[in-house]
Amino acid sequence: FLGQHGGRTLLLAESPGRRETMLEFFAEYDFRPPTCASYEEFVRGSAAVMLGVGPLHDGFILPAASLAIVTENELYAAQARTRRERDTRRATPEGLLRDLSEVRPGDPVVHEQHGIGRYLGLQNMDLGEGETEFLTLEYAGGDKLYVPVSSLHLISRYSGAAPGEAPLHQLGSGQWDKAKKKAARQVRDTAAELLALYARRAAREGYSFTVQQHDYEAFSEGFPFEETLDQGAAINATLEDLKSGKPMDRLICGDVGFGKTEVALRAAFVAVADGKQVAVLVPTTLLVEQHFNTFSDRFADWPVKIAELSRFRSARESAEALAGLAAGRVDIAIGTHKLLARDVRFKNLGLVIIDEEHRFGVRQKERLKALRAEVDVLTLTATPIPRTLAMSLEGLRDFSVISTAPQRRLAIKTFVSKYSKSLIREAVLRELKRGGQIYFLHNDIDSIEHAAETLARLLPEARLHIAHGQMRERDLEHVMRDFYQQRFNLLLCTTIIETGIDVPSANTIIINRSDKFGLAQLHQLRGRVGRSHHQAYAYLLLPEEGQVTAQARKRLEAIQMMEELGSGFFLAMHDLEIRGAGEVLGESQSGEMQEVGFNLYCAMLDAAVRSLKEGREPDLAAPLGVTTEINLHAPALLPADYCSDIHERLVLYKRLANCADEDELTALREELVDRFGPLPDPARALLDSHRLRILGKPLGVTRIDATDSAILLQFVPAPPIEPARVLKLVQSRRNYRLGGPDKLRIEATLPDVKSRVAAIRDVFAELA
Repeated sequence: FLGQHGGRTLLLAESPGRRETMLEFFAEYDFRPPTCASYEEFVRGSAAVMLGVGPLHDGFILPAASLAIVTENELYAAQARTRRERDTRRATPEGLLRDLSEVRPGDPVVHEQHGIGRYLGLQNMDLGEGETEFLTLEYAGGDKLYVPVSSLHLISRYSGAAPGEAPLHQLGSGQWDKAKKKAARQVRDTAAELLALYARRAAREGYSFTVQQHDYEAFSEGFPFEETLDQGAAINATLEDLKSGKPMDRLICGDVGFGKTEVALRAAFVAVADGKQVAVLVPTTLLVEQHFNTFSDRFADWPVKIAELSRFRSARESAEALAGLAAGRVDIAIGTHKLLARDVRFKNLGLVIIDEEHRFGVRQKERLKALRAEVDVLTLTATPIPRTLAMSLEGLRDFSVISTAPQRRLAIKTFVSKYSKSLIREAVLRELKRGGQIYFLHNDIDSIEHAAETLARLLPEARLHIAHGQMRERDLEHVMRDFYQQRFNLLLCTTIIETGIDVPSANTIIINRSDKFGLAQLHQLRGRVGRSHHQAYAYLLLPEEGQVTAQARKRLEAIQMMEELGSGFFLAMHDLEIRGAGEVLGESQSGEMQEVGFNLYCAMLDAAVRSLKEGREPDLAAPLGVTTEINLHAPALLPADYCSDIHERLVLYKRLANCADEDELTALREELVDRFGPLPDPARALLDSHRLRILGKPLGVTRIDATDSAILLQFVPAPPIEPARVLKLVQSRRNYRLGGPDKLRIEATLPDVKSRVAAIRDVFAELA
């Protein structure tokens, strides 16, 4: 087109960052068009082709002025589109976690080669080649380690024990290597055990469900709300799993009331329509009833028999339900862990749905583990247990996050304050005035009667009842039903309501001694309110006097920060860090995990799982992947006058270090230009060194040192390069020399960073 069009042409990029990328792309073909800041500047100019920025999708031609506008979209249609798709793909659970590089000065971090130290901040230093920014880490005995920002991929945030109790290592003492070796042995066993379980499942042919499209659509129509995007995605992923013929094991993680149950209902429908039975496992008797009602409502127009197994059913009803399951007359059974009992026989079980798995005991979890190898399993959870979270991160389980709130749902307003009678009275009266109901949580059965008297004196207007776990089961059931039917408006209770029934008109919760609860639990309790479109309130009360531990304070801060809906996933992550990662893979590993930190432990586990999958014994002594040390003998940093916020710089450095391929790096560079403006030279050098790190990794390059007169490359022992190719290069090029078995030296005149980077890329191309 450019050849045929006689006039001038303006090429338009989507954003300043994209313009930089296009300039680089053109430069590879020796085409360097000048840039212009506006259309007027282009019209005034004389160059045949200029490059600008504009939000146009399609270009056009002005024949009278003989000017043509060509957009980036038209230049390389596929590329711009894939880039946008990649941006949307970036919000993966793994990405969310790695970018949580919320490290503050004083926090413990793990250096892959030196162990656990405390991060003190960023510091500029000039080692004779211009300024570079370093992370300062403090180790046991006050020793300091300075890490250049280009090596940030070696550093991860430490989570394992509470930040104040992290075991700092001594530099050069061998302590860290010992800890790593011990953890590596443990990792290998864990990996083998996990893989055995998943291999059994993968090798076993599962049942391939067929979806009766017409009936399924009719059933879906019965969903009274509009599906959110995430919910639609979770439903589709689940259906694909059911159709696939491999046993499904999917974890649906979504905040309380975000429509996880609908995913379960659709899956259950598909299973039942295909002649299979469904078991729904829930942790409490009250929940059994709620699920029974929900399922009965949604399946009212369909010939589906649903039974509930719980203590609330008489012996005769239970016996009937059990006989129905064995004979195949019952399609869906909903119950507590009773469903796992040995005497429960299914005629044709096809799908197990587990609600809030972390509330089941160890024995039941073991039973569930065995089930997983036999049938399709769908797990619903509002706060993923660290153990399942870690496994889903390792890609061993499929994972759907529903993080979009249904329309018209408001976030719960959360207040943390000292215990005060006037505050309690004000909060309760406000709720009563709008005809709502209140939960008052007092988690101490011995003093709950006393609390009831205090509240009755304070709030004569309220109708008050008590609910706790030591009441007779029938009485408790009675109280909860009355509350649900709005026969009274203030429920004084213990954590028995944690996975309680939905009471849409209860929109205020007051939690006494909130410092005594874990994060996941607080989140769960807070989720009992705000189930409708009314504004809900949560008051977390602290003791009037007496110490609140630092950890409890952190938890309360975290939950206040997480006011947005859909924060359950991050909460689990946070909880993992505050609580110490004991649960992650069961109790036995918590010691090793504390020694090396959760992130590194997961990376080691990931590496072990991968090599066992490929049939290799994991090399426990080898460092994780190749780490490349790069020195271009020029300042490589994000200057403070370019990005002034220290914390923001740290996050960007970490994101750069985590870039695994050139596409990610290009996208991040475009983001930098769009946010902060054109890249200064030191920032360019920093990006170049990361690009070289990415390109050198598959060649086994461990060190690149480029000065104005030579390039030195160092490789891992036995690098993945054909020795014949290296020898041929050295023989045919006079400036190539071997410096020992793992070093290659290239002599050349390289006055600036640009020429050094280009020369190194050429060498890589010849070696690849």
